[in-house]
Amino acid sequence: MNYAYLRRVYARRAELEAKLELHDARYCFGEEEVDDGTKTDLNQRIEEISKEIAALERSPG
Repeated sequence: MNYAYLRRVYARRAELEAKLELHDARYCFGEEEVDDGTKTDLNQRIEEISKEIAALERSPG
């Protein structure tokens, strides 16, 4: 398993999760009136990267 790559993928997922939290906070406080698809897009990207992480963790070293 390529641990350096796995760490980068984990970091990318954390970045996407932070963007999602920021989007949710802006939406809650009225800075964004409608969900323009950003939340859906971020959730989809997080799901895809989570699948990639799972595949990497299952792969033999």
